[in-house]
Amino acid sequence: MTTQRTRREPSRFRQVEVARVLPRTPHLRRVTFAGPDLEGFDPGLPAASVRLLVPSPGAGELVMPAWNGNEFLLPDGTRPTIRTYTPLRHDPEARELDLDIVLHPAGAVAAWAGRARAGDRAAISGPGRGYAVDPDATSFVLAGDEAALPAIGQLLEVLPRQVPVQVIVEVARPDARVDLPDHPGASIDWCDLPAGGRAGDALVDAVRQADIAADAQVWAAGEAAAVHRIRKLLFDERGMARSQATVRGYWKHGRSGGAEG
Repeated sequence: MTTQRTRREPSRFRQVEVARVLPRTPHLRRVTFAGPDLEGFDPGLPAASVRLLVPSPGAGELVMPAWNGNEFLLPDGTRPTIRTYTPLRHDPEARELDLDIVLHPAGAVAAWAGRARAGDRAAISGPGRGYAVDPDATSFVLAGDEAALPAIGQLLEVLPRQVPVQVIVEVARPDARVDLPDHPGASIDWCDLPAGGRAGDALVDAVRQADIAADAQVWAAGEAAAVHRIRKLLFDERGMARSQATVRGYWKHGRSGGAEG
């Protein structure tokens, strides 16, 4: 008989409402959430994550799920619509929090964000793990796709100003590019995904060809299969120590679940 392992319950969901929606690109929405339940919220380290809960597809109302020891479930036993995002601007006085949501074609929350209006209800839980910057690092490499842009922007704001930073970003189309925070040591390489190309191919190729110092600190995130290839490239092919790289899968191609941005 197999005993199901009990997982630690995540932090509570804070109920919020949409305050504003700002299109950043044709495929990216910045959604500002607000509400008294954000009192005491701490966004944590840069490149952290929060869970965003929205109404299930086809449902008009937000229903709060319960933790069953392994996952969140709705009262009818179905899984709620939850994705993870990078917490951006946080205004504790106004009790507001910004999230950037990529409009993935198959994304359930992306579909919600594409039609979101002020007053729409949602809930936020977190934050989850962030990135602890090594103050002694001699160089950094930040690599990711459109879903990783919010975290890459945060990291550019906090990485040591005297240290070189190589940024590699894959975008599905040129109009997905956004302005990133200035960093005096940063060089940015935008990689356009070829028409019909597989998500992550351009990013993996760019990382493979990059001149990465042997002692560099690497942060990479994006489509799960692509970052798995990057992980193997860094650890198996280049022989980097595990302590030198943080590699995270943010979403899965062809699947509407998981993280979306």
